[in-house]
Amino acid sequence: MYKKLILLILLTHTLAAQSAPNDGVALKQEDELTSVVLKHTSSPKLRSTIALIYDEQGQRSLFTKNADTVAPIASISKLMTAMVVLDAQLPMDEEIRISTQDMDTLKGTHSRMRPGMTLTRGELLQLALMASENRAAAALARTYPGGTGAAVAKMNAKAHELGMKDTRFLDPTGLNSGNVSTAQDLVKMVLAAQNYEPIHKATTSSSHVVEPAGYRPLLYKNTNPLVRNASWDIGVSKTGYINEAGRCLVMKVNIRQHPVVIVLLDSWGKSTRIGDAKRIKKWMESALVTSRPMRRG
Repeated sequence: MYKKLILLILLTHTLAAQSAPNDGVALKQEDELTSVVLKHTSSPKLRSTIALIYDEQGQRSLFTKNADTVAPIASISKLMTAMVVLDAQLPMDEEIRISTQDMDTLKGTHSRMRPGMTLTRGELLQLALMASENRAAAALARTYPGGTGAAVAKMNAKAHELGMKDTRFLDPTGLNSGNVSTAQDLVKMVLAAQNYEPIHKATTSSSHVVEPAGYRPLLYKNTNPLVRNASWDIGVSKTGYINEAGRCLVMKVNIRQHPVVIVLLDSWGKSTRIGDAKRIKKWMESALVTSRPMRRG
């Protein structure tokens, strides 16, 4: 028995010794890759007031600009709305009728989704995320167990669970400027959202057509034009806009097989957030191309 125990210990140490070098090489390569970007001679010239580039594998920021500033996040809120709806495991094929209760009485925003239209919960989720349809998000929260109040409470509870200490939600659409967060907190939300396949599918779809009974078909397009650009490898995407928040964009992307989260808040001008995202991509690609090739173990 004693001999068998000794052999087992020796075998365990041998296997550990064999696997450890490979793990070390992988970690070293990842650290070198992150360091290449961090040591790049110049930072990206971004026009967004708040910005953060987060290296998922290295678990550290590559670039920050006012990343701990608390600010309104507009429709970025809908990522959290979607997560709590999916967590509740409600039937996605259940039909939901749009109500006057779903109309925006705060900002008076326009919607092609008329009261009386009936769509499935899955379609509402798709449109809330892809096209940032406010009435779709409102209907999802209204039909959440316990109603809108319970949905918003769950959004705040989930934010707490994710460690989003500077985040607060007052409504499910993001139209309320009291929905606030920081770039650092939003990284945590995007990383959590990427684990939901329906969110990945909806936020990266370029367009979607719905056919409500008794109404003409409606074509909706993604509010992020980068999902229609083949040079971008996007896993999660969400835009947002109200006057108080400016133009906002969060994405989980792979840049040269390197997974990063991009957060851009308070961008003024319709093209600034997209321009900043392109500048980030170019900056990272330039840093990685000009670096020396890493040795493989």
